[in-house]
Amino acid sequence: MAAGDFRDVIRRAREGRAIPEDMVRVARGAASGEVPDYQLAAWLMAVAIKGLDEPTALALTEAMAASGGAPAVHPGRVDKHSTGGVGDKTTLVVAPLVASLGVPVAKMSGRGLGHTGGTLDKLESIPGFRVELEREEIRRIVKEAGVVVAAQTEDLAPADGRLYALRDVTETVDSLPLIASSIMAKKLAGGSPAILLDVKVGRGAFMARLEEARELARLMLAIAARAGRRAEALLTDMDQPLGFAVGNALEVNEARATLLGRGPADFTALVVRVAGRMLALADFAGDPEAAVRAALDDGTAFERFLTWVEAQGGRRAVLEAGDLEVAPRVAAVEARRAGVVTSVDPLKVGRAALRLGAGRLRKGDPVDPGVGVRVLAKVGARVAPGDVLAEIFARTPEAGAEARAVVDAAIEIGPSAPARPIVLEHLTA
Repeated sequence: MAAGDFRDVIRRAREGRAIPEDMVRVARGAASGEVPDYQLAAWLMAVAIKGLDEPTALALTEAMAASGGAPAVHPGRVDKHSTGGVGDKTTLVVAPLVASLGVPVAKMSGRGLGHTGGTLDKLESIPGFRVELEREEIRRIVKEAGVVVAAQTEDLAPADGRLYALRDVTETVDSLPLIASSIMAKKLAGGSPAILLDVKVGRGAFMARLEEARELARLMLAIAARAGRRAEALLTDMDQPLGFAVGNALEVNEARATLLGRGPADFTALVVRVAGRMLALADFAGDPEAAVRAALDDGTAFERFLTWVEAQGGRRAVLEAGDLEVAPRVAAVEARRAGVVTSVDPLKVGRAALRLGAGRLRKGDPVDPGVGVRVLAKVGARVAPGDVLAEIFARTPEAGAEARAVVDAAIEIGPSAPARPIVLEHLTA
């Protein structure tokens, strides 16, 4: 395929007339390198603006899944995926938690996209932790530890690997068909037998409205059903940061606390629900959520977390001893009046953490594992003047002051705030 021929594919996408046959050309051109970045970027922007119908999105998913060859034999029994949000460190807890109850978990994760953090970036804040693994290493670690979380291998849906990186720097992250096809291509290529989808809803998610999130979940469930995979979806709240911590090492520390039974209430509730549904998809005998709570209470889940960290090269002793080191706290956001926290804009908080260095503004940017924001004020909390609403962890006073101003603008105080559950809906295929 000549690179110039790809202009026809771009033109059809720009005019809203993309067809399933074009998706094979996209996947092959991305995987082989025959189509240059600038043409793929143009195609991504056209799709972000015009969209893809369901048959074409299905075709894109299947073409990307096949771009690395036949599906792998999945070493785990259940997988999960979150569409991403601010402070979403769920995998760090549910993966070892589910594994501690006898259900192996093998998961391919990604790096940060836009204002949302990446699971791999969080894990790499643990000294020595390795995410770049060969397939044989992945199988060995699952056998030894019952859980592995690794970067996408070069032969696993390579077309998606290239498009995924381009989406982050072309403002095409929040396109529904691109999100669905990217997530499910990796799941199909990796051979995931059962998949729990955590679809975030709210200002800090790629899907801000419930209707959009429901549409995304249904598209992914349709893809799973077409491929013969078991799948369910939870629509979960992302209208404020999840838990308190936003930033890589800060989030690992919060995951550690949660595995020791000391996590934030909203995050712990989500962990219990997600892990419970993962166990149910794996035909766990007994009450899944009761088993999950017991594993958090008795230390079983934390011990499996340490075993997993060690199996992937991480320094177990560091996490046994206490929290990971973070940047110094250089600023605090304080309440200026009494009242109830009515809103914590997760998008602003995520962008503040991004500017501190916790994420990437451009492809290839380094990530500082120690910086970030801890938002102590949750919607519904009553505060008094001078109460600390958030803490900024930065390398310099100047960076801290800039982030403080953004976070201060993210938190609103009023007379009252309505309650909002962490899990909004549960969808099945």
